[in-house]
Amino acid sequence: MVSYFASLLILAVVFLVMYAIRILREYERAVVFFLGRFQSVKGPGLIIIIPMIQTMERVDLRVVVMDVPTQDVISRDNVSVKVNAVVYYRVIDPQSAIINVENYHEAVSQLSQTTLRSVLGKHELDEMLSERDKLNVDIQKILDEQTDAWGVKVTNVEIKHIDLDESMIRAIARQAEAERSRRAKVIHAEGEAQAAVKLTEAADQLSKNSNAITLRYMQTLIDIAGEQNSTIVFPLPMDLIKPLLDQGVKSSGSTS
Repeated sequence: MVSYFASLLILAVVFLVMYAIRILREYERAVVFFLGRFQSVKGPGLIIIIPMIQTMERVDLRVVVMDVPTQDVISRDNVSVKVNAVVYYRVIDPQSAIINVENYHEAVSQLSQTTLRSVLGKHELDEMLSERDKLNVDIQKILDEQTDAWGVKVTNVEIKHIDLDESMIRAIARQAEAERSRRAKVIHAEGEAQAAVKLTEAADQLSKNSNAITLRYMQTLIDIAGEQNSTIVFPLPMDLIKPLLDQGVKSSGSTS
């Protein structure tokens, strides 16, 4: 009978020792409570928990990748879009993560959804599509400030997809085509303006020397003769034949 109770006592002691010894990995911490009151944060490695008197909550310190479900967002210019994102966060204060909030993972998830809708709703659709990096930083800062009391650090936020309906996609395509056409016309107009300035400068230079005009005239005749096989009737400038006419007048005057 004595040996029976001794065996039970030994089994109870072994069970209590096995329950009391806890091993925490490098990325884990234990928030220990003594009779319901916070006592300390322990770990990693081997720790001892006194059964029935102390309890513990494990906290993972690794970065958590949380997918934010697709949210219906109405932009400032009244365009309805569907947006989803991914949030990266980690626990930096295990005590606050356990004591100050019931479930920090669920709290970060709900806060991310509401913040995503709130921030994107303040911007127009063009800003959502072209300034995604800036929006990521804005959302990250807001989440990080709100979760600081929970002992959570939001390290990064990335908007994954912005889905539009077919009618809006066609409207954006038409807008992009109109913008490309506008830019082409502007570039063409700027080219014409620059060409007009250069032609004016060239005309001013040629007008200062009649010989330069004659040489340019002859060069044009050569270019046309080289490109065309047909006969071309080209008016002869008076500047070319004026010396001959003057010579003829002088000769007729001396003869008379």
